[in-house]
Amino acid sequence: MTRKILALETVALAFTALTLWGIAVHGYVGFFEALLSSAAGIVVLTDLVIALSLVLFWMWEDSRERALPFWPYALVTFGFGSLGALSYLVHREVRARWAHGAFEKQPA
Repeated sequence: MTRKILALETVALAFTALTLWGIAVHGYVGFFEALLSSAAGIVVLTDLVIALSLVLFWMWEDSRERALPFWPYALVTFGFGSLGALSYLVHREVRARWAHGAFEKQPA
């Protein structure tokens, strides 16, 4: 496993834990209600929507070029934000490593 894959997986797992904690504290709907209760929250949510939309456009093109699935990761992105994009990047890197034979066992 490369450092890049390990770093992506670490960030994805840490963000998953943070997301689950936020949902446990506020509930899924309550999470958005909390964000929309202040001007700062609305700005952050709007920024997140813009940024993730750009990521989804990139992911659509990249997935077509690399013959990777798009919709599972897009749906996770719609529901849980950056977790979908992070999961896509892990899949992308693992697939690239497999394509180059990097995960094959070395002879003893």
